[in-house]
Amino acid sequence: MNTIKVTIKDHLSIITLDRGKSNALNREMITELNDILINISGDPNIAGVIITGKEHFFSAGLDLIELYNYSEQEAESFWHLFLNFTATITSFKKPLVAAVNGHSPAGGCVIALACDYRIMAEGKYIIGLNEVPVGIIVPNSIFNLYSFWIGQANATRSLLEGKLFTPEEALQVGLIDEVVNPASILTAAERKIRKYMAMERNTWEQSKLNIRKDLIAATTADQSEALQVMLKQWWAPTTRSILKTIIDNLQKK
Repeated sequence: MNTIKVTIKDHLSIITLDRGKSNALNREMITELNDILINISGDPNIAGVIITGKEHFFSAGLDLIELYNYSEQEAESFWHLFLNFTATITSFKKPLVAAVNGHSPAGGCVIALACDYRIMAEGKYIIGLNEVPVGIIVPNSIFNLYSFWIGQANATRSLLEGKLFTPEEALQVGLIDEVVNPASILTAAERKIRKYMAMERNTWEQSKLNIRKDLIAATTADQSEALQVMLKQWWAPTTRSILKTIIDNLQKK
């Protein structure tokens, strides 16, 4: 695998996002993440998963530089892939803890939202769904994930203004569950997931699936219609202009 690293420790799998400086999600990375979660799901020797990033970046979200240059066909297949991955991670029945060790906007936030528990590093980091100011229409399935944790009213306000939260703000609204020193984030994540892993496995997994029944239905539903609306906006001159400005700024850094 080129974009993620996987280590196994006493029936625990630690997936480290490892692509470039900011772990921007491209087609290859999402494919590798989707495949590994499907493999782990069927592996009786692995009882839980921690997903983490690298110093300062959990994931900066979708790789807009790569996406911007996609053809219409490539863009459509990419968004299908991303929504399928969202369905895979949301319906993953084993314990899944996010060790958010840096910035986690947009797609990075989606990965964290699909986990059962989120621990974030303290510092000048941000997390949240900021797609609307970028010109990207957020699918209902992803809004459902957001509101599952922070409530409908908070999710609505935050989504429509593209709010990005500091770790302390995120903790306050329930977007994350703990804020810790960056040096101890993996220790804290392991402590939490081992508590889940110590439970009777089938009881825990079935309870998780029951709790997530509506979420799983939303992420696995046919989203073709919503995707067409989203893609139409993706190609709109206004959105292309916003994306071009963002990309120009990214490439200057």
